[in-house]
Amino acid sequence: MPAYVIAHLQEAAPHPEIVEYIERIPATFEPYGGRFLVHATQHEVKEGSWPGHVVMIGFPGVAEARAWWDSPAYREIAPLRSRHIDGDIILVEGVPEGYEPTGVTKAMREALPAD
Repeated sequence: MPAYVIAHLQEAAPHPEIVEYIERIPATFEPYGGRFLVHATQHEVKEGSWPGHVVMIGFPGVAEARAWWDSPAYREIAPLRSRHIDGDIILVEGVPEGYEPTGVTKAMREALPAD
């Protein structure tokens, strides 16, 4: 199943290290089958607040996403971003094609208190 690394990054002042990070990051995830799905695009908030930026990288699976995150190539450049941009980053497994939420709703109904 596909996996995604999703970052919610706060606004940051321009800095040469951020530019270097952006220039170098694609080469770090290419060996793991990763690619940008969302980057440097506008987002539209529909509920709540979401200041800052969204970045989303897709991978063939969780193992590849974890291997990328832990790779020496990425670990080398990660401080270029983290020194200048605050944010939250998660790794999440996707669902298979044709996914139906019926199993989830069944478990939720079973967990509801009896009338």
